[in-house]
Amino acid sequence: MKLAAGAFVAGAKSRLLPASIPFRYFGAAVAFHLLAWLALMAGAGTAPRSAGGLGWPLAALHLVTLGVLVMTALGASLQLLPVATRQPVRSQRGPAAIWWLYTPGVGAVALGMGIPAPTLLVSGAVAVGAALTVYAVLLARNLVGARGMPAVVAHGWIALVSLAVVLATALSLACAYIGVPALTRGTALALHVAFAGYGFMGMLALGLSYILVPMFALSEAPAEHKALASCALVVVALALAAAAAVGIAPQPLRVAAIGIGAAAVGLHLWMMAVALRTGMRRELGPSFKLVRIAWALLVASLVAGLAVALDAPFAGMDALFGLTLIVGWLLTFMLGILQRILPFLASMHAARGKRLPPTPSALTAGPPLAVHFYCHLAALALLALAIILESRWLTGAAALIGATGAAAFAGFFVIVLRRMTRVAPAGKVPAVPAA
Repeated sequence: MKLAAGAFVAGAKSRLLPASIPFRYFGAAVAFHLLAWLALMAGAGTAPRSAGGLGWPLAALHLVTLGVLVMTALGASLQLLPVATRQPVRSQRGPAAIWWLYTPGVGAVALGMGIPAPTLLVSGAVAVGAALTVYAVLLARNLVGARGMPAVVAHGWIALVSLAVVLATALSLACAYIGVPALTRGTALALHVAFAGYGFMGMLALGLSYILVPMFALSEAPAEHKALASCALVVVALALAAAAAVGIAPQPLRVAAIGIGAAAVGLHLWMMAVALRTGMRRELGPSFKLVRIAWALLVASLVAGLAVALDAPFAGMDALFGLTLIVGWLLTFMLGILQRILPFLASMHAARGKRLPPTPSALTAGPPLAVHFYCHLAALALLALAIILESRWLTGAAALIGATGAAAFAGFFVIVLRRMTRVAPAGKVPAVPAA
């Protein structure tokens, strides 16, 4: 995988979706980010020891997973994978239609969990499942015709298979609330967590990192065989986790899955460290401070997962595992990367027809990102302390600080859009639908 950053950018210019498509996904993710913290604030009384039942803590969790993480992954992958696999954008209607189906579906799922209203939850889950099925078809078509970047493509295929498991188990869990589960709750939940966190979202995050980190650091991408080795280790870990979930030697296989997953993560992080160390751009700003923190919390999630597998004598261990996996690694990573993707894409769209395109830094507003940086880390630390102390007040404080940071991030997004539309040639940037 020796594609230089410059070559990637040159290829991207001819394969851009209309600005309205990726930016509507990112705009929805920004809105759901704020709503997630507000939902957590509403459910602060039960959040520290929430057992996963219906209520605002579960709604907040899914506003993060479906509303922020998956929404961002959809927008990023729909734009970046055609570039990475050297293919033209076959359809603009498909990505646009997915957003119109997926976004209200996420809203219905979250509201159905929060109120609670099981029928609304199931109807939202059906809409989300239908949208993700269409996305899976588009992703598969892209991967089938891929040229180049085999490691990225391999990660895409594993993410696609994982998505199928996630959809099946999510439907089973949703239907359980109306009395018709397809799988036992324990099996469905174990499969859902492993294949959503480390399978679908995890493999997309790791795979897209092989594109984005070298591109932003201006370095060569990692060697294909090393990236493929890391991917293969994740596949083995997921297979062992699946076997454990269905009752085959649960504890030994979970421990083995975590050990092999740790080897995969270690290899991946070593490649990312080399890319950053050898890149021509050494100072990547606060966004990559968040990315580095997220990588540390990815390792912490495996440690927390091991404690859960070994039945650590602490009632909040499951919650700490979820916090390090979802908010610590995935959300922190996505927010850090999103800070780089938004100005980068805005610059490319604004550059069309201009001899001197605006730089991404000219489209970026630093103060809102600084507020978000400190608020996000403070909220994360307070949530961990709230779980340890089982404190509703600390949970509420974390949610308030997190919401402040999310509002600042929304301000950054609005500023990027305004600056992009101000410098773009007339008619080149379609209006972005409200999220």
